[in-house]
Amino acid sequence: MNVLLLGNGAREHALAWKLADSPRVKSLYALPGNPGTAQVADNVDISLSDFAKIEQFVQQNRIELVVVGPEDPLAAGITDHLAKTGVRVFGPNKAGAQLEADKWFAKELMRQQSIPTAEARSFTSADAATEFVKVRNAPCVVKAAGLAKGKGVSVCYRVADALEAIDQAMRQKVHGAAGNRVVIEELMSGPEVSVLAFVDGRSIYVMETSQDHKPVDDGDTGPMTGGMGAYSPTPVITDAVLKQVEREVLVPTLDGLVRDGIDYKGVLYAGLMVTAAGPRVLEFNCRFGDPETQPLMMRLKTDIVDIMVAVCDGKLDQITLQWDPRPAICVVACSKGYPGKYPTGVPITGVADADAMPDVKVFQGGTKIVDGKLVTDGGRVLGVTAIGNTIAEAREKAYKAMEKIHFDGMHYRRDIGHQALR
Repeated sequence: MNVLLLGNGAREHALAWKLADSPRVKSLYALPGNPGTAQVADNVDISLSDFAKIEQFVQQNRIELVVVGPEDPLAAGITDHLAKTGVRVFGPNKAGAQLEADKWFAKELMRQQSIPTAEARSFTSADAATEFVKVRNAPCVVKAAGLAKGKGVSVCYRVADALEAIDQAMRQKVHGAAGNRVVIEELMSGPEVSVLAFVDGRSIYVMETSQDHKPVDDGDTGPMTGGMGAYSPTPVITDAVLKQVEREVLVPTLDGLVRDGIDYKGVLYAGLMVTAAGPRVLEFNCRFGDPETQPLMMRLKTDIVDIMVAVCDGKLDQITLQWDPRPAICVVACSKGYPGKYPTGVPITGVADADAMPDVKVFQGGTKIVDGKLVTDGGRVLGVTAIGNTIAEAREKAYKAMEKIHFDGMHYRRDIGHQALR
């Protein structure tokens, strides 16, 4: 079949790599893609926001499956727009994407379904939010309610930090329209983990567990990012905890969506904190995680096209997921200054050498080709992903591969997977 993948990050490179491995794929296109996806697919120079041109491309090239990688087009309704063409679209409709696009919508659904999460209040007035924080006088988490590329969350141990986060989000608009509303939550403690599941509207199939590393620096310090690395599986989630997540989080979430008349098809991603009282939901995402997708795709053995078609057709119960039992780890290299301002156009060397190492794959994100040379074109530039017999072995392979890559100002964490090693 002819398949179109939407997106241009390292997540999309990983998905393209796995899609290209399917014998069912006749032609694979990546829109707009990046130099990494160009290795396995034909890149298409169309903007992700130009739904009319995307629809035209789908019809002209007889696309049978559209896979939506990033959250922005899902939140804008690309699935609804393409539905009239009859093409299968892997990704929830606009109503379902509210789970990620509107954190207060997600909070309300969790409250109605008695899903364990942090206590929270929502504000559209900066003055009201400021007054609430001052009166409460306790550590909290300030979140931009809209889509902020993983950067709209501030963990605030001091009132002054919370006031600054509110000011930046609501008055300075550092996250744009995403900060028009903020959600202020109680601060929870415990390790963060990611549980992703395929959902076909009525059935849930949980993937292998993974753990992301959000802060930019070692020791889980520094500003929040879109993710500096991930590994799978994670020992933080035991079988008992995973069953609890299925029972108390995933099933009631899908039930709530069905109750509201939302036919959710695609990936349901629960970002969780494993607290002393059990797992609690931090946030929902409506798509594959980045960088969790990279180690998950390294481990997935089942044909991903079979899975995605089953999701679209409501036949997920007919699929069996098979995984490589070996753990995999992804280490992200980012530009100097990320998650703040960063330069672009910086030459990158060594990617081919790293990619040639056994059990290693370099997934490109913020890259482009200029005058025949690979250069940086984003904050998170690439993710070096490796698989090994143990997490320590996979980690060693990933870091040895990372040593072959260089660009000026390159930064990466040296402790990805530290909780698993402990």
